[in-house]
Amino acid sequence: MTPTRYDAVVLGGGMAGVPLAHRLAYKGLRVALIERAELGGTCLNRGCIPTKTMIASARVAHQAYLSEQWGVETGEVRVNLGRVVDRKDELVRSVRSGSERNVSENKNVTLLRGDARFTEERQLRVNGEEISADRVFIAVGTRNSVPDVEGLDQVAFLDSTSAMELREIPPQLIIVGGGYIGVEFAQMYRRFGSQVTLLQGAAHLLADEDDDITAELQGALEAEGIEIIVNARVLRTEGVEGQVRVVAQVGNDEVSRTGTHLMIATGRVPNTDGLGLDLAGVKVDAQGFIVINDRLETSATGVWALGDVRGGPMFTHTARDDARILYQNVIKGANLSIKDRVVPWGVFSDPQLGRVGLTERQAREAGFTVKVGRYEARKVAKARALGETRGLIKVIADTGTDRILGASVLMAEGAELVHEFVTAMVLGAKYTELQNMIHIHPTLAEGLNNALGGVHYEEGLD
Repeated sequence: MTPTRYDAVVLGGGMAGVPLAHRLAYKGLRVALIERAELGGTCLNRGCIPTKTMIASARVAHQAYLSEQWGVETGEVRVNLGRVVDRKDELVRSVRSGSERNVSENKNVTLLRGDARFTEERQLRVNGEEISADRVFIAVGTRNSVPDVEGLDQVAFLDSTSAMELREIPPQLIIVGGGYIGVEFAQMYRRFGSQVTLLQGAAHLLADEDDDITAELQGALEAEGIEIIVNARVLRTEGVEGQVRVVAQVGNDEVSRTGTHLMIATGRVPNTDGLGLDLAGVKVDAQGFIVINDRLETSATGVWALGDVRGGPMFTHTARDDARILYQNVIKGANLSIKDRVVPWGVFSDPQLGRVGLTERQAREAGFTVKVGRYEARKVAKARALGETRGLIKVIADTGTDRILGASVLMAEGAELVHEFVTAMVLGAKYTELQNMIHIHPTLAEGLNNALGGVHYEEGLD
């Protein structure tokens, strides 16, 4: 069988694959875009958009519960989870339909639905059809991982996808995993009305963050009634539908919690199994992520990997930037790299965490002598007016150059505010050049100004 020839093949119709396919097609290339499920990938269908939509509903409920603090009297607050889910689903359908329309209207993009598998270098089979191209771009993404825990295969559990499909509020929810997914879902369901216990295997939530930041976040979650158990190594699960028991090792003791629902939020694994990457000459690491260089090139000539499947920071915004870099390199002959790019990210809890660059611990471990600035959210006038005083702003600077190495903004709208530091880092600005900038009063951004003004040398961490 003679394969159908394209100028480029893009595997995966998510937030990396779709924009890349469009850009290539707009330059006149004939592109095959392969997707086995819905366009938009995890972010649109099961991640960023739907979770933030439901978190927004949870925040409204939380404000309604506390409305008397603002002098607003309301009646009984009830959460109709079915309507919350309907609102989420409608938004997802609306955005996805726009993406599907754009692809269908792009005359140089052929959308192929189904599973793809390499049969040789730069040649694939999709639904029995052989296709080939000189350029192949792999953007197949990741899926929820399932830990090897005794009894887990015998009990019903939720993941970040199925937890957004419930139409009744779970009375008692146990969440295993204290990363950003576990944190966001714990607070969301607590605000919907669930009793929530969160088990985290590391010494604190968000294991890679500094202790002072995560202590502030944990305090905020516990103040809302969420039980958090850290250093909890889950040993086994048991039970039947509606009553599941989780046993964990915490120090020298075994602790157990029983709930009506169990959610597993322990990370992501790449969708590389079944692709036949060995036939394409594409190497993967021990976890199955595709090995790349800093220009997103794989071990196979004419094959690139972008988005979550290449490991590293796994965010929609990095996936989109991967697409930009590849377009510039492949089509315009640039030599752009993902090395040393400034990547921010956020945790959409309350208080919200906006992060960029190195933590204090990471900076010290990298050999920097650092200056640190801190400012408590409760001291920011606008935060006090909003009644959102939990949190902390933290800035890390290099003592030798005064350049900003990283920042954490844990406060109301922290994921928005952190972009001031992103801009400074991209431009190579010194913290001293930012600390006297005039900020509008009263705004939350004033807190950044104050944190910068307090930057000073500190002894190293123990």
